[in-house]
Amino acid sequence: MEYRKLGRTGLVVSAIGMGTEYLINRPREQVIPVIREGIARGISFFDLFFAQSQFRDNMGAAFQGHRERVFLGAHLGAVEQNGQEDRTRDPREAETFFHDFLRRYHTDHADVLFMHNIDEQEDYDRAMNPEGLLGLALRLKREGKARFIGFSGHTVATSLQAVESGQVEVLMFPINLTGQATPGKKELFSACAERGVGLVAMKPYAGGKLLAKERKLAVENWQTGGGDLQLERSVSVTPVQCLAYVLAQTGLSTTIPGVKDLTELDAALAYWQASDGERDYSAILSDFRQYVMGECVYCNHCLPCPSAIDIGQTIRLFEAAERRMTEEVAGAYAALPTHADDCTQCGSCVERCPFGVDAMGKMEQAAALFS
Repeated sequence: MEYRKLGRTGLVVSAIGMGTEYLINRPREQVIPVIREGIARGISFFDLFFAQSQFRDNMGAAFQGHRERVFLGAHLGAVEQNGQEDRTRDPREAETFFHDFLRRYHTDHADVLFMHNIDEQEDYDRAMNPEGLLGLALRLKREGKARFIGFSGHTVATSLQAVESGQVEVLMFPINLTGQATPGKKELFSACAERGVGLVAMKPYAGGKLLAKERKLAVENWQTGGGDLQLERSVSVTPVQCLAYVLAQTGLSTTIPGVKDLTELDAALAYWQASDGERDYSAILSDFRQYVMGECVYCNHCLPCPSAIDIGQTIRLFEAAERRMTEEVAGAYAALPTHADDCTQCGSCVERCPFGVDAMGKMEQAAALFS
């Protein structure tokens, strides 16, 4: 397992966490082994949005005796009505369900308290004011019942506002292969990195649709609000490729694939033993046509480099430094075994790149910036 900083929170979390929505309505004897095996294999961040009492009791039992080893993400505004998932913007109702979370999870705090599922501007304005969910979240943090405040949303516009508000320490946002060309996505992730906001990727498999056998896919098109995005592909997609794409994104702290059993847990954690070829997702982006020509997607399809430069990582750090040179970025670049100024301008990377990236030019710019 690899561990990463969760923004400015000071928490260090597993790069692959766990989403728990597929454990809803599952028997306790199925839930507990999945959670316990995940913990045993290094998973430390768990997202827990569902408010149904049986689910919370099962999860509480699974985490009992292991609370000090994990970070729990709760969702303020996630409620249950007649056994079904629902949401509220009433602070009193939200607080009632949050205290129920604490009781059923046998804990006195949530590590990250996400304001739940805020996408529309009107909803944002209502939630993010002193009398709304934000005011409640700030009070719960002062009371020690929440360590850090998060924001969960699907649209760039409201998520960027939350990041730039200064009130949010963690953002949960959908990140997967189908959204490579999402307008404003790169700016949102950069804003997280620049402001020290931890970035948690939900829906790395696009709700499981990326792993389906069908060639034609209809995936959630949250960014335009105009119904599903229709895609057609000619190649299959693996969990490893999905996770490789997500983990390469700027500012990414952790991703939370949903798993319903030990087989799906194994499929996610297989990423750590996968070869570079198994992780390669470049052909998938080409198939979906969800990319911008000339923009590096850090896939390292350009390798091997005769000078042994990790080109994708070097460009990623260069682009981060262009936005804001921090000690962390400079340190990460310095730690690379070879650097941009080792480039011989042979051009082999440019020939291999399926996205038209001027990698040689990027190496020249990076060498000058980090010199």
